[in-house]
Amino acid sequence: MERETSNVILSTNQLCRSFKTGSLTVDALKNINVQVETGKLTILRGRSGSGKTTLINLLGALDMPTSGEIYFSGEDITKLSAKRRDLLRRRDMAFVFQSVALISSMTALENVEFVLRLVKMPYEARMKRAKECLKLVGLEKRMHHRPGELSGGEQQRVAIARAIAHSPKVIFADEPTAELDSVMALQVVKLFKELVASHGQTIIMTTHDPSMMEVADRLYTLEDGEIVD
Repeated sequence: MERETSNVILSTNQLCRSFKTGSLTVDALKNINVQVETGKLTILRGRSGSGKTTLINLLGALDMPTSGEIYFSGEDITKLSAKRRDLLRRRDMAFVFQSVALISSMTALENVEFVLRLVKMPYEARMKRAKECLKLVGLEKRMHHRPGELSGGEQQRVAIARAIAHSPKVIFADEPTAELDSVMALQVVKLFKELVASHGQTIIMTTHDPSMMEVADRLYTLEDGEIVD
């Protein structure tokens, strides 16, 4: 495979993923070739069952392909050990899902700070960084509120602040607006665009919402496990 140009941080080569269901083999992904550029918002779109979540799980090193290659910063991560893939996820990647998975007993500030504790950042530094990230997503006045005291959109913004706290190279967002109304969903996507434009963040997002298409820097459409557009 010809190596990608320097502005491509993540790419695949003939990526396939199959699952066994009894005696049947289901081809969830077939010969997927994508390129993700640094500092861009890439959207994977498709209906439920199209393969977009399977693809984002492979790109984020949460799953392994049946065949094919995944290059992250020029390195084939399909050849890494489980331990090295785990290190890659903790160091260079972050994830935002439909379910924000915030700790209900912690404030917004504590939820963000807790992630930095896991990477062994000193207390004063991690508190400063957590506050910076909450300010960045517009929640500096809500940082001492617990998730139950926040709206769905605010909870998702806390999840985004938590995701960017350790300065990952790539954020993976799997249907991050699926459980939000249209107004809050657009606010979240606008925040993603601001992170891309102002901070050079690289974001890969899945969605089935056609209203989100126009905000993408690059768009891939999946249908029955294949890229059709």
